[in-house]
Amino acid sequence: MNASNTQIQMRKGLLEFCILHIISRGEAYASDMIEELTAAKMIVAEGTLYPLLNRLKNASLVAYKWVESESGPPRKYYTITEEGLGFLNTLTETWASLVASTQLITSKR
Repeated sequence: MNASNTQIQMRKGLLEFCILHIISRGEAYASDMIEELTAAKMIVAEGTLYPLLNRLKNASLVAYKWVESESGPPRKYYTITEEGLGFLNTLTETWASLVASTQLITSKR
């Protein structure tokens, strides 16, 4: 069995939660999200982010707006919707429960 496959799947499972959390802090540009996720070792390929952002938009969890840029093409900035905030709150509760359960199990020898 390959541990790296399991690690990748674990990261993928948490990526949506992390992206919503980043966007919940204020307007977010995709390249800034990629930078933060890469620094945290949560994303391995840029191509992972854009389909996920599209799914979140189609689910009405995030919205975006185009902002003109003086140094290039317009930029797409993402914001979280009210529905997205509710969803993020549910995921936050689930995360806290999973962390507590995992720590309970893994703390026993």
